[in-house]
Amino acid sequence: MEYVYSALLLHSAGKDVTEDSVTKVLKAAGVGVDSARVKALTSSLEGVNIDEAVATAVAVPTAAAPAAAAVPAKGGADEDKPKEEDKEEEEDKVSEEDAAAGLSALFG
Repeated sequence: MEYVYSALLLHSAGKDVTEDSVTKVLKAAGVGVDSARVKALTSSLEGVNIDEAVATAVAVPTAAAPAAAAVPAKGGADEDKPKEEDKEEEEDKVSEEDAAAGLSALFG
């Protein structure tokens, strides 16, 4: 992830995203540099309009803090049944993960 961040930092500073500049940013941040990953990043960003890619990227939704649920009376039949809300939350978690995976694939 640091590699993508370095490219975004360079772009936002108005600098060219080159192997040398990405390597310098990573070293300045104290990150061990893998030259193959730097080369893969810079080659995958050639010809890419980074501003457009960031603007059209799917934002990863954040989960809202769960509301305090009413505590059912002891021995109630509702205790043993799964709630529809729980099923929807599980479905949302999967879609959030898929969105994050899609976003990371954007930058190689």
